[in-house]
Amino acid sequence: MLVFIGYIVTLVSVFGGYLLEGGHLGALVQPVELLMIGGAGLGAFIVGNNAKAIKATLKALPGLLRGSRYNKSLYMELMALLYMLLAKARKDGMLALETDIDGPADSPLFMQHPKILKDHHIVEFLTDYLRLMISGNMNAFEIESLMDEEIETHHQEGNVPAGCLHKLGDAMPAFGIVAAVMGVVHTMANAGLPPQELGALIAQALVGTFLGILLSYAFIGPLATLLEQRVNESTKMLQCIKVTILANLNGYAPALAVEFGRKVLFSTERPSFVELEEHVRSVRAK
Repeated sequence: MLVFIGYIVTLVSVFGGYLLEGGHLGALVQPVELLMIGGAGLGAFIVGNNAKAIKATLKALPGLLRGSRYNKSLYMELMALLYMLLAKARKDGMLALETDIDGPADSPLFMQHPKILKDHHIVEFLTDYLRLMISGNMNAFEIESLMDEEIETHHQEGNVPAGCLHKLGDAMPAFGIVAAVMGVVHTMANAGLPPQELGALIAQALVGTFLGILLSYAFIGPLATLLEQRVNESTKMLQCIKVTILANLNGYAPALAVEFGRKVLFSTERPSFVELEEHVRSVRAK
């Protein structure tokens, strides 16, 4: 929703200001210029990225039209689930988690947290490291190193679509100049026309530069920035799991281990100690 609001504000400001200056919107309607800029951008996007990057970018774009799901409610669900899993392991032993790890979709603990269960990245990350803990063959330092590598890989993969869009956005002003140059060439080829018609041709050429800059800084660039923010939020979920599990491996009780995880969250979504405690208590009572 915010994406649409931002686009509307941009369009109203730019074209509304143009109208207030006495401009005519008809002069800006240049489908051929838009075809050249858009087509060149699409072609460069295809040439400059492999199939995996293209697929990842197309897959990520629809999610930007919705609000971020990384909110306080989701983080509280994650930490409540972590507490329940670690508390069960502390009470009944790590082997008691095998059923929950092997079939999260059928696990009563995971089923109490449907938002977490829907995110396969979080579920896989959590269950994989709980499985390593059950094996008992790795110490906390080895698990931490492995977690860091996996989180870094996740972050790099998540930033691929953002990088693709950033490069595309950076190229759009240049493609706008290309379209403008083509318009100038067309104008010079018709230098014998009356001044009024030549002026219209020059105006059409300049629209190409305008469209390239507008698409770059008002449309494509902001989407790339938004993608980066979403990746950082998803990475924070994995970091929360990492810190909580490591705290438990180092001997802290589940309640304190979850507190470690709470402290690494962004301040805008981080629940207070009392909020988290009340939420965990309500989950345990179910």
